[in-house]
Amino acid sequence: MNAIRRTLATLEVVLILPASLFMAALLVRSVQPQQFEPAHTAQLIVDWYAARTHVGLWLFLMALPLAALTIGCVTLLRSLRSDPVLRQAMHECAGAIRRHFAVMVVALATAASAVILGIVALHAITG
Repeated sequence: MNAIRRTLATLEVVLILPASLFMAALLVRSVQPQQFEPAHTAQLIVDWYAARTHVGLWLFLMALPLAALTIGCVTLLRSLRSDPVLRQAMHECAGAIRRHFAVMVVALATAASAVILGIVALHAITG
């Protein structure tokens, strides 16, 4: 069961990587003038996503994070229901986090995908 959790954690991280790259590029390009690195490279990444709306917007910024959110929610609910040790570990200190590291990665990737989807939705609504 632990191998399945590690696999799901890895899958979630892979699913949110393209959107995370885009969000990081947005941040980096706004920090300094675009003629300097790494802001210039960040602008190229943003331009690539903008030029490919079906791949960039729909797949990388919406579909993959939505898949990560769905997989993560299901995995977390199943883990919390079926694993009483995990429920207890939610109230323990860092030692419990280490014992359930893969589940924590799933939770973080799920939260990150929810934040990414929220940012993309706000951007789509306002722009």
